Amino acid sequence: MGEEMQGIEGDTGWRKAIPEARDRLQSRVLVAVVGGILALESLSALWGMNWDYLSFRRLNVEFLTISIVFALIVLGLRAATPAAATIGGMICLLVLRGTSSLDYSVVRSGLLPLLLLFVLTFLSTRAGRRIKAKAGLAEKRKGRNAAQVIANLAVAALSVDDFVFLLLNGGTANIAGNYAHLWIIPVMKLMCLGALVEATADTVSSEIGQAFGGRPRMLLGFRQIEPGTDGAVTLMGTAAGVLGGAIVAAAGMWGLGLSFIQAAITFGAGVCGLFFDSLLGATVERKGWIGNDLVNFTSTLFAAAVAALFYRMVVFTRWNL
Repeated sequence: MGEEMQGIEGDTGWRKAIPEARDRLQSRVLVAVVGGILALESLSALWGMNWDYLSFRRLNVEFLTISIVFALIVLGLRAATPAAATIGGMICLLVLRGTSSLDYSVVRSGLLPLLLLFVLTFLSTRAGRRIKAKAGLAEKRKGRNAAQVIANLAVAALSVDDFVFLLLNGGTANIAGNYAHLWIIPVMKLMCLGALVEATADTVSSEIGQAFGGRPRMLLGFRQIEPGTDGAVTLMGTAAGVLGGAIVAAAGMWGLGLSFIQAAITFGAGVCGLFFDSLLGATVERKGWIGNDLVNFTSTLFAAAVAALFYRMVVFTRWNL
């Protein structure tokens, strides 16, 4: 719910609390480190594709085709730069690979919540564009950059990747003879969806709040402040963000084959991440310590962690759901 924009098109004025050089450095490090991991995992996914059987060949072709088309659509709509669209394609590939099953159509995966996230954030970004442009808050027409895409979507993609499974399973890929398959795979899905819910809620709340929410208030203290201030919240923006997150959570329940309780956990985790984002904006971001990209990445990671911990420590342990 914090500041998303850097100023009106053509305006080179810097309006953030963090020094511009520090903000750019943090974004570059995020792209280099997390973007590098995404690239390596995508190459590993391509290298490890099974082409020996017809069913696997069909699934692999669907993965590649959908990921490429997704990247081209994002680029064609000018929703992202070429580098960001490429990263979006890699994220789509990892989400599909990590959540699809031979038992269902490829639509029954993380594809549906990912597509809904894109649609909702795309529409909310363009809603009230003239109002946001007048206030110097409109997104540049070239779309989001690589750092912004990574900040919002990388956690969701990496949550369902092989290295997270290995991490949760004590460093081994073997699930025979233990209960890993009973909780690790559901936890990975919940982490992925929780991160997508948070990313949707955060972007929608920021964009709708800046355009139609009126004078925002600080999350801490609730005093009125100028639109676009780090940590600013509005009632309309928050409500829109929560609704957007609920739509993505509901789509994920069907797409990922989750129970109502599991989907509710991801929704709650995403909302927690939404307010955690505003808390970071009102504190460390306002002090100029970290920039918006790092705040967004941390918030999606927080949402994924909340979903995993709540499910593993409370729901699965107590009720084996």
